[in-house]
Amino acid sequence: MLPYSSTSVPVQTVAVLGCGWLGFPLAKHLLAHGYTVGGTTTTPARLPILKEAGIQAHLLQLSPTLLPTDSTLSHLFSKADTLILNVPPRAKQGIPYLDLLRPVAQAAVNSAVRQILFVSSTGVYADADDRIQEPDAVATADAPTDMLQAEYMFQNLPGISATIVRLAGLMGPNRAPGRFLAGRQQLPHGSAPVNLIHLADCIGILHTLLKNPQPGQTFNACAEHHPPRQEFYPVAAQALGLDPPTFAAETQTGGKIIDSRKLRAATGYQFLHDDVVAALAFC
Repeated sequence: MLPYSSTSVPVQTVAVLGCGWLGFPLAKHLLAHGYTVGGTTTTPARLPILKEAGIQAHLLQLSPTLLPTDSTLSHLFSKADTLILNVPPRAKQGIPYLDLLRPVAQAAVNSAVRQILFVSSTGVYADADDRIQEPDAVATADAPTDMLQAEYMFQNLPGISATIVRLAGLMGPNRAPGRFLAGRQQLPHGSAPVNLIHLADCIGILHTLLKNPQPGQTFNACAEHHPPRQEFYPVAAQALGLDPPTFAAETQTGGKIIDSRKLRAATGYQFLHDDVVAALAFC
């Protein structure tokens, strides 16, 4: 069971911007727990799938020319207490990430939205041979990554509280880690620890933060188990019946470990899949 406080007041209406690999099962999970959920997709063929699940579905393509007064944004945000923003950067689009999100931010300010859960990434951290905590990457207007700049933008919207959730590498159904490196030879950084989180925990953490808001906070979200790449990925590939990767011999060891103790202490959330090797059976 997820550790919800009996004294917390649930948010009843949620807008999920980006009903993809994470957003769609998250939306279905929230519906099953009594929320009214609106959601977006960029693919017309997915609209009936979202609607069949009970999601108030909208077709929305983010772009720098999208107006904050766009009717889709206005309708989506008109009754939503909380916006869960789950739109990862896509380098192939060739459009600056902030330019895509800025109309969303402006529309949220002029709406019923009072809380934002911004799904970020532990990719904001530089490589280091250490345990990585949230202050190791600070969101500012001129931060070195687009994601950190986006975090800053949503943390500073007037009248809205934002919580940032930096997810580690994603694993789960249709995202089995064994496929990532299968069959590759003499890969570097074999001793580097893996930093992963299962889809079920992504959903559980976001739901926990809805039930027990943590305004203004930034959290790492990562399983506690960090086996070396050279141990984890061969096992992950073999679990799928694929050729295991091999890793080059190296003299240096180390690598960053994403530390999610702040999240665990603040929310009491208990991970369903803290052992990432055991979690392979659920991918």
